[in-house]
Amino acid sequence: MQTYDLESEGLRGLNSTLQKQSGETNQTNWQVINPKGSHAIAVGLDAPIEVTVKGSTGYYCAGMNQQATIKVEGSVGPGVAENMMSGQVIIDGDASQYAGATGHGGLLVIKGNASSRCGISMKGIDIVVHGDIGHMSAFMAQAGNLVVCGDAGDALGDSLYEARLFVRGSVKSLGADCIEKELRPEHYEILKDLLDRAGSDAKPEEFKRYGSARQLYNFDVDKSAAY
Repeated sequence: MQTYDLESEGLRGLNSTLQKQSGETNQTNWQVINPKGSHAIAVGLDAPIEVTVKGSTGYYCAGMNQQATIKVEGSVGPGVAENMMSGQVIIDGDASQYAGATGHGGLLVIKGNASSRCGISMKGIDIVVHGDIGHMSAFMAQAGNLVVCGDAGDALGDSLYEARLFVRGSVKSLGADCIEKELRPEHYEILKDLLDRAGSDAKPEEFKRYGSARQLYNFDVDKSAAY
């Protein structure tokens, strides 16, 4: 395992070193010590390596990730896994605002709670939150799955498209054009797979599914108040 001391060696050197890794590297396991809330740790990676951050981070940790597995043994600031393409990002603690924003693929696991706008404009990413999520989560979510093992805040799924939202607990309110939908057998399979991969002991049958009513796809002046 390669150990990188962020306090003494600096952030620029860390990201440069990790971004140079390829599928042919033999340095597949990295440990980052003394993060001390630094921003933009382990961004832009594109190799099947594993990076463990030993402590909490600031904003945009693991942004634009491809292929890599990034684990944070702590909590993260705003924008974790923003624009993620593939791989896995696993957070042992809580996540601040807009976790997984605009993510196109991969799996984001938050073992604590997530703040507001979790999964905003998600485009194919899978997000599993073991705890609760805040208001305006999955706003304009286009594709992918958001699984919440706890409760959801106000305006869940406002103006969403074809993303699937699964909530085990209560939902404070639904956003514009978001409705509860039938949980069919294929959704049970999706849920079971994501819960297993995220290390959750929650059962698929404990969840409700929410999705788009498809009433806002095209502008209708008679429904302008709904926009």
